[in-house]
Amino acid sequence: MSRSDGELAGVYRAEQEDRHVDLMGDSDFDDDEYSQPIKEATEDTSAADVKNGKDIQGIPWDKLSITRDRYRKTRLAQYANFENVPNSGKTSEKVCTPADKGALYYEFQHNTRSLKPVIRHFQLRNLVWATTRHDVYLLSQHSVLHWSPFTSEKHKVIDLQGHITPSEKHQGNFSEGFYQAQVSTLAVRGNLLVAGGFRGELICKFLDREGVSYCCKSTHDENGITNSLEIFEKPSGSVHFLASNNDCGVRDFDMEKFQICNNFRFPWAVNHTSLSPDGKLAAIVGDNSEGLIVDTNSGKTIHDLRGHLDYSFASAWNPDGRTLATGNQDKTCRIWDTRNLSESVAVLGGNMGAIRSIRYTSDGQFLAMAEPADFVHIFDAGSGYHRKQEVDFFGEIAGISFSPDTEALLIGVHDRTYSSLLQYSRRRFYSYLDSAILRSEPWMKLGAWKIVSGMALSQQTEQRQKISCPAAAFFFCRWSAAVTVKWAIREFRSLTRSDAMLGQCGSETGRARAQLELSTPTERNGPPPRPI
Repeated sequence: MSRSDGELAGVYRAEQEDRHVDLMGDSDFDDDEYSQPIKEATEDTSAADVKNGKDIQGIPWDKLSITRDRYRKTRLAQYANFENVPNSGKTSEKVCTPADKGALYYEFQHNTRSLKPVIRHFQLRNLVWATTRHDVYLLSQHSVLHWSPFTSEKHKVIDLQGHITPSEKHQGNFSEGFYQAQVSTLAVRGNLLVAGGFRGELICKFLDREGVSYCCKSTHDENGITNSLEIFEKPSGSVHFLASNNDCGVRDFDMEKFQICNNFRFPWAVNHTSLSPDGKLAAIVGDNSEGLIVDTNSGKTIHDLRGHLDYSFASAWNPDGRTLATGNQDKTCRIWDTRNLSESVAVLGGNMGAIRSIRYTSDGQFLAMAEPADFVHIFDAGSGYHRKQEVDFFGEIAGISFSPDTEALLIGVHDRTYSSLLQYSRRRFYSYLDSAILRSEPWMKLGAWKIVSGMALSQQTEQRQKISCPAAAFFFCRWSAAVTVKWAIREFRSLTRSDAMLGQCGSETGRARAQLELSTPTERNGPPPRPI
C-alpha cells in the first residue's frame, strides 16, 4: 500500500482517496442542487419495504431535487479512482471480458442502520466477516462488534477505545497491551478473531473465551501497518494465521504455540495473502503490478502473475484449488488457472474504482468483487465469469463476506449519513405459491423466514455431527434445509386458514393461492414469477 498513507488521523487524505461524494449533507459538490441537508434515515429497510417502492438504503429520492438515475450518472462521471500507476484503469478497460449483468443470484433481504461500519485506511477493505449466516463481525467506530441478523442483537467483542491487555500468559505476549489501537484490517474464522493495527499490532481473541488471549507486534518497523490477515487450519488441525505487512513481510503465526513459525520476505510491501485450499500455495500481491504464487513451506516463488497494471490489494482462491482471483487498482479482477499461469483466463472489470476485496462462495459457484464504493459484482464462476449480478448502492465499502453455507452475502457500507450493513440472500427456486408466500409482507413481518433458517441450521448442525463423511454431510444439509422449508410452508398455509391469521395476512397470499388453485402450474425449473 502507499507508504505515505499510514497516518492515524483519519480514514482518508482528500488529495488521494478513492473518494465518493456524500449524497446528502457535507457534500463535496459546490452546486447547491446536491448539497441539500436531509435528516438522517434511521429506519431499517426490509425486502417487503423495497417491494413497496422504498430505496434499499432508505434514501428519500422523492424529497430530493435529483433522481437516483441522474445521481448515479453523475457519480460515474466524476468519481476519481486512486492509482499508483497513472491511467492504469483506463488502459485495462480495453481487455476486460464481456459479462451480461442482468443476473440475479442474491436478493436483497435487509438493511440494518444501527450498524455503522468504518474504514481506517482507504485502500484496506476487509472489515466485515460472517462465520455463519447468523454471526457477523465488523469494525465499528470504537470497537469490533458481533451482530446477529437472526436476533437483531449486537455486542462488543473488543473495546478499542481503552487499554487492551492480554488475559492469558503466553511466551511473546505483549503484556503491556495497546492503548486505543487503530485497527486497519480484520479476520474471523471459526472461534478465532484477529485484528491488525497501523503499527503492526496484532490482537487475537478466541470467541469462546473471556478476554483477549494474545497481543503482540508483528514488526517494529515504523512502516509496519498490517494490511491483511488470513486465518487457516493446518492438516494437523492447528490454527494459524498469516499477517501481511507494509514492511515487506508475511508472517505465519501458530495460535496453539502462540509464536511465529515463519517469516517470509519480499521486495515490496505485501497488501494481501491468500492460501490455496490444500494450504500448499499462497497468492501474494502488493505494491507491484506482478503477483506471486509462493510455496508455503519454503517461501520460494513458483510463478509470477503478470497482467495487472497497478498495485493489487485483494486475492482469493476458488475452493476447487485450480483457479484464483486477484484484485487491482487498475479496476480489474483477473482470474488465473494454476495449470497455466502464463496469462489470466479472464479479466473482470469494475465500474468506478479499484477492486479492493474479493470473496468466493464455499461451493465455488460465485465470486464477489467489491469496488471502493457503490458496486459489488457477483460473477457466476460456472459460466466462465460471463454472467454477473451488479449490486448498486451509494457509499464506501468497508468489506464483503459470504456466509460459509453460501446463503447470505453481507456488505458493510460506510457513509456520513447512510452507514449500514446490507444483507442479501441466495436466490432459490420454489413453486409459484411458495415464492408468493416467502416474498409476502406478512411472512417478512412475522419473521417466519428467520425461524425457518434457525430451525434448519440447528437441525443441520445436530445431524451433521453424526455424519463422518464430508460429502454425505454436505448433501444431508442440502436435503435437510429443503425439507424444513417445505414443512414451514405447509404450516404457514394451514395457519392462513384461520380467520385471525387471514386478517393479518391481507389479500396478497390469498390471491396467490386462488390463482394457483384456478389455473397456474408450478414452475420448478425457472425463476419464480412476481407475486400478484
